[in-house]
Amino acid sequence: MTENRALPSELGSIRIADEVVSIIAGLAATEVDGVASMSGGIAGGIAEALGRKNLSKGVKVEVGEEEAAVDLFMIVGYGSRIPDVAWNVQENVKKAVENMTGLKVVKVNVHIQGVSFPQQKSEEEESK
Repeated sequence: MTENRALPSELGSIRIADEVVSIIAGLAATEVDGVASMSGGIAGGIAEALGRKNLSKGVKVEVGEEEAAVDLFMIVGYGSRIPDVAWNVQENVKKAVENMTGLKVVKVNVHIQGVSFPQQKSEEEESK
């Protein structure tokens, strides 16, 4: 069940679904150099197999009235300095979520689930 966040307003209330916060965080994380992909586990793999791209793949959010905590599960590219990538992801996600939703982001936990290696060169390219 999707939770919504209500913002009081003179004209009524504004509701931001948790899924929206997840999508913002996921997109902000994948913008960072060194992030190969988000790690969605079994559910994410099933959605992709069915042809639906899950924009909140690898993202778990906890949203309160005024604050949010974000957990990101990702795969980094081989050769990237993991602490730098993680720090850049934390900064980019915090800035994006706060700017777009008005929520105060109290935590951005980064969980590195694996390393992506470059594709092997084909034998044809090596023989040239």
